[in-house]
Amino acid sequence: MASTILFIRAWFRWRRANTWIIVDGSNVMHWKDGTPDLETLKKVLETLKRAGFKPGVMFDANVGYKVEGHYMDDRKLSRALGLRSKQVMVAPKGTPADPLILRAARESKARIVTNDRFRDWVDEFPDVLKADRLVKGGFRKDELWFSL
Repeated sequence: MASTILFIRAWFRWRRANTWIIVDGSNVMHWKDGTPDLETLKKVLETLKRAGFKPGVMFDANVGYKVEGHYMDDRKLSRALGLRSKQVMVAPKGTPADPLILRAARESKARIVTNDRFRDWVDEFPDVLKADRLVKGGFRKDELWFSL
């Protein structure tokens, strides 16, 4: 947990100089066909970058098993996504990414790209879960859309 806190603090220092947006990688990678795919996530990230955002992606610990059949850490995922390693975070085993995403969004005042409603976290993060903070999206006829 201490390394997570240090990571989030470093992430915020980097974020201050950028237009930061947090991407719920474990959610977004399912947007196209309902199956986990890093190519789907890469398309979302490229679109966000072209729109002037600096995306940071946070994942549940099992992401590597879903996309590659083995554990993948921050560095491996950042390379696969074409991002700097400080832009990617894999939650520690046994820790859900949701509260980490919500805490990071609260502390950085960033928006979150996700279709998750975070129902289990409403009481703890009511400020973050306002409609204007959550960016919904998906694919319609192979075209990406966002509620930006």
